[in-house]
Amino acid sequence: MNDARIDEIVKQVLAQLAGKGENFENSGAKNVSRVAMLTKLEHYDIKEYPIPELGDGDILVKVEGCGVCGTDAHEYKNDPFNLIPVVLGHEGTGEIIKMGKGVKKDSAGKDLHVGDKVVSCMIFKDNPDITMFDLNKQNVGGADVYGLLPDDDKHLNGWFADYIVIRGGSTIFNVSHLDLYSRILIEPCAVLIHAVERAKSTGILRFNSRVAVQGCGPIGLICIAILKTMGIANIVAIDGEENRLGFAKELGATDVVNFKSHSGIEALTNAVKEKFGGSLADFAFQCTGSPMAHSNIYKFIRNGGGLCELGFFINGGDASINPHFDICAKEITTVGSWVYTLRDYATTFDFLVSAKKIGLPLDKLITHTYPLDKINEAHQMNLSMKGLKIAIINN
Repeated sequence: MNDARIDEIVKQVLAQLAGKGENFENSGAKNVSRVAMLTKLEHYDIKEYPIPELGDGDILVKVEGCGVCGTDAHEYKNDPFNLIPVVLGHEGTGEIIKMGKGVKKDSAGKDLHVGDKVVSCMIFKDNPDITMFDLNKQNVGGADVYGLLPDDDKHLNGWFADYIVIRGGSTIFNVSHLDLYSRILIEPCAVLIHAVERAKSTGILRFNSRVAVQGCGPIGLICIAILKTMGIANIVAIDGEENRLGFAKELGATDVVNFKSHSGIEALTNAVKEKFGGSLADFAFQCTGSPMAHSNIYKFIRNGGGLCELGFFINGGDASINPHFDICAKEITTVGSWVYTLRDYATTFDFLVSAKKIGLPLDKLITHTYPLDKINEAHQMNLSMKGLKIAIINN
């Protein structure tokens, strides 16, 4: 019997078990779960809670890994969402351990079985305007997300845990075809897929565009990789850290500018212009949370060019611009981008496959990994800015 046939039989058996409501206690899993509970500013406690009973539409997932996001850092340092105590982690992925009898398919219509690898997106509150493959442009910013939910009697609400309960009616996607690091990167990549789609809506971002990407943290680096997979070959990355600029080249940047090497906006603009062979950018992506960076980026864009601002996921303060010189006289078309749509989320899976096919080393974005019980150290590393993407990886 060949390997493909054996795999098919195993899947059928697992599906039958899931359909019969497989007994969790007999599935080889524990009946309790550790969670990393943020109990006060800059401190997690590892707590244990019993695995709750599943409803007909619920799914129990054994967490394999979860990235540490900038949003987690904001909550860790300042609790801007007033969630403490809370189980954070929204860039997570894992394996289905048990499914309610009513669960058959994922949010894109793909079959779900015990053993499948999955990610979640958002929890919607009966909003008929947000559906999987509609053509509207509404993002999912008004929905709830696992990892930013108030604590409740289930407790297993975030991906910084051994197990998470995906509630009935939530979005979930079968991504068994992707490796662990790719799955951890899905959520931040979806943010950039959405940003690029917003940029394309201007009609300015094209195959032969000169594109500036300001900020080479994970968001800016992923932006460069997406542009590269689209075939855009003239990309200049702008940052102040040489190691990040070096990685930007690995992910597709044609050239780089270190803003620390130039004194004043005029000198910096001339440096960007030089990298484009004497021209300003046709389009620019502003990927930092710095108001000064936002003020500067208009100077890098040609008359009639375009800008996508996506660096301010939360309120980062006011930016100073001159509307006449920066927008009106140059007739710059500006779009904002925040979070993503469900359609963008599904598109992200295809992007990750394409990026790997052309040899982009996206997995190198994850520079440091920690076990769950070292989550405080993981967040301190994230705040130190010594790595790129920090991730919690469970055994």
